[in-house]
Amino acid sequence: MGRSQHLPRLANRPGEPADDSGCTILHVDMDAFFVSVELRTRPELRGKPVVVGGVGGRGVVSSASYEARKFGVRSAMPTAVARRLCPEAVFLPTSHGLYGEVSRDVMAIFADFTPQVEQLSVDEAFLDVAGAVKLLGSPAAIAQQIRARVQAEHDITCSVGVASSKFIAKLASSLCKPDGLLVVPKDETLRFLHPLPVGALWGVGQRTEEVLVRLGCKTVGDVAAMPLRGLQKAVGAAVGAHLFELANGRDPRRVQVEEHDKSIGSEETFDVDVTDHRRMHKEILHLATKVGERLRTAGYTGRTVSIKVRFADFKTITRSRTLPQSTDSSHEIYATARGLYDALRLDRPRIRLIGVRVEQIGSADGMTEQLMLGEPDHGWRDAEQAVDAAAKRFGSGVIRPATLVRKPATSAE
Repeated sequence: MGRSQHLPRLANRPGEPADDSGCTILHVDMDAFFVSVELRTRPELRGKPVVVGGVGGRGVVSSASYEARKFGVRSAMPTAVARRLCPEAVFLPTSHGLYGEVSRDVMAIFADFTPQVEQLSVDEAFLDVAGAVKLLGSPAAIAQQIRARVQAEHDITCSVGVASSKFIAKLASSLCKPDGLLVVPKDETLRFLHPLPVGALWGVGQRTEEVLVRLGCKTVGDVAAMPLRGLQKAVGAAVGAHLFELANGRDPRRVQVEEHDKSIGSEETFDVDVTDHRRMHKEILHLATKVGERLRTAGYTGRTVSIKVRFADFKTITRSRTLPQSTDSSHEIYATARGLYDALRLDRPRIRLIGVRVEQIGSADGMTEQLMLGEPDHGWRDAEQAVDAAAKRFGSGVIRPATLVRKPATSAE
């Protein structure tokens, strides 16, 4: 867990699991996002002060590593000031387009855990995991799984705050940076919140902070103890009411989900880079089988099949194909995805990640099946539905394609 000098002692004591019951709001914040993305291909710069952006004379800092931040370098700071504060910093130009690509992939990871995702910016989001607890574990366990996937698939880190409200979750993530996880138990919210400086409240800028300090409010607890009318008189009716509610730990806002085109996908990150095409075909079959099963379970079909291939140097390419008719057939998804992969004609690639996704999905109700040329009536789809029925009764994986069945180890005679 990351540490902060402002971190209250009550939460997540060493060796004591935090009580995360009722704490279904997560705030996930990438650590020095632009810098972290750049360092994936510049590992020799890890641990050094690095600044992204601001290369030109009139440039502005886009992101700074935590080593550079120790010297006072911050985003939106003029380059000239950053260079004076940290002359030994390495300045890198921004990679336009790359950050958005990584951001989309990270947000897709979040969506694999819950559809309730509110993206705040390119590198942070709120998640409501209430609907995922029964399947994936406690909120803290889900947060840890998210952190592990982001690290494994993108070689960057994120910090996660787990709490009962958006405000507290965001505070928690900021206090456990970098690469941290902090749970604020619901019944200890005020004990966590009240010792913090008044500037921790959302909506408190420099001028408002100066007003509050003149009133004797140095901590959030001081604001909570003020009479509401007195607070409103000092900073205005709307701002005063807002700060009073937050200071008392009340934040009823829900995670707001923007409507996007739905999709269902699955990815695999390899421990060792893969170069064998036969291995890749097998992985594509495995992923297509999972995606098809998820589509049928959810009652969806989709028209567009896409693949994502990430190489050892983190270069990523995607390819897609739109089918004549929507499908939920794992067999058809596999055939399309494999065709997309083979069409790349890769020569001894070093592949780090492979992904299969079905997009433009909608309800399977009323779907009319169009048979492929030479395919027997009610062939693959009926067989896959039978497999789904067996999985519900006996457990997932009880029946699988022969290619995916591992041969049992033979003992020496």
